[in-house]
Amino acid sequence: MRLFEGTPFDRPPRCEVCDEFEEACVCPPESPPVVPPESQTVTLAVERRKKGKTVTVVKGLSPHESDLPDLLTQLKTACGAGGTLKNGVLEIQGNHLERIRDCCRSIGYRVK
Repeated sequence: MRLFEGTPFDRPPRCEVCDEFEEACVCPPESPPVVPPESQTVTLAVERRKKGKTVTVVKGLSPHESDLPDLLTQLKTACGAGGTLKNGVLEIQGNHLERIRDCCRSIGYRVK
């Protein structure tokens, strides 16, 4: 006798839409809704980090409704600097406030 025999965990998982086994399911994957940039507001700030490093911070975007990795790539390319994405906040190395403001406006974001 197996440990989970006769329980729901013993059976292979099924698709919630077509009720087929997940291996045989042909349903398209659900993509999360993406809100257009025109209806989102970006908040920009310059922060000082330890050892005197300056970082331009982009806040105010929902990580579930925006394509943050793509936006980060565009901003890093426009500034010619490195950056990272931490907890839904974009950080660009250096003081690039004006470049990021212009880039975000050209994409369509409202800027604070």
